[in-house]
Amino acid sequence: MQNSSKKTGFIAVVGRPNVGKSTLMNALIDSKISIVSRKAQTTRHRIHGVLTKDEIQYIFVDTPGFQTRHGGTMNNMMNRVVLTTLNDVDVVLHVVEAGKWNDGDAQILPLLPKGKPTILVLSKVDLVKDKNSLFTFTSDILKNHDYDAVVPVSSEKGIQLDALLDEIKERLPHGEHLFDEEAITDRSIKFIASEIIREKIFRLVGDELPYECTVVIEKWDESSSGVTINACILVERENHKPILLGSKGMHMKRIATESRQDISKLIEKPVFLEIFIKVRKGWSNKEAQLRNLGYE
Repeated sequence: MQNSSKKTGFIAVVGRPNVGKSTLMNALIDSKISIVSRKAQTTRHRIHGVLTKDEIQYIFVDTPGFQTRHGGTMNNMMNRVVLTTLNDVDVVLHVVEAGKWNDGDAQILPLLPKGKPTILVLSKVDLVKDKNSLFTFTSDILKNHDYDAVVPVSSEKGIQLDALLDEIKERLPHGEHLFDEEAITDRSIKFIASEIIREKIFRLVGDELPYECTVVIEKWDESSSGVTINACILVERENHKPILLGSKGMHMKRIATESRQDISKLIEKPVFLEIFIKVRKGWSNKEAQLRNLGYE
C-alpha cells in the first residue's frame, strides 16, 4: 500500500547559460555533482541530483543552458536535452540572475511548458545592492509569464534555499521514493570525476581554451589503498595542447592536483591521478562521437 504522505518528483533547473543553475542544484543537495564555472555553457548533460528530506524526495535535473547564440551539432543536441527534460518533469525552476534580464532569458519563456508548475528563481540575490529594485524587476518579468511562485535566492550564501524547497514540495506529486535516502545522484562516480576535471580546466584556462573539450576516464582501478585514475582530455586542435599545459606544464599540474584533491574528498580515499591530452579533430560536430561520449 502506497504511503500517501510520501512525495517524489523530478524538478528541471533551466535558464540561459551562466545564471547559476548548477551552483543552485549543488547548494540544494549540498554536494558538488554538477560543474560550476564562470564560463557559460559548461553543463552538457542532464544530471540528476537527489535530495531526500523526511517524506519528500526531490530529484533535480540540471540542464545545459539553452543556447541561442551559437549553432553546431553539440549545441543542437544540448538544446534538445532541455526541451525533452521540460516535458518529463513535475516542476520547472526557471533561474534568472537577479536584476539582469536579457534576450537569452526572454527566449526561454516560450519553452516553459504550459500546465506544469513553474517557479521563477532569482539567483545571486546577494549581489544586488538595491533590493527594492527587485520589485520592479520581478513585476516586469511577471507581465510576460504567469509563474506559480517567485523565490529570490543566493546559492553561495544559502539564502532562501529552504523557502525554495518548500515551494517545490507543495507542487510535487505523492509517490514512493525512487532512490535510497543516502543517494545524491544517479550518475556514476566516474562521470562525476570527469566533471570535476572539466571544471578545473574551465576555471584555469576557460578564457583561452574553446569549450570544445571534454574529459574521458580511461582507467579506474579501485582497491583498499586508493583509486588509480587515468583521464584523457579530448581537444579539437593541436594548438589547444600548449594552452592546457601552460608554461613548463604548470597549468596541467594545477588541474591534476586540484582535481585529485576534490575526487579524493568525494570518494574518501587516496587518489592517484594521471591526465593525458589527445587531439580528436571535429569531435564536437559529429553526432555519433557525441553519443559515444555520453551526450544526450
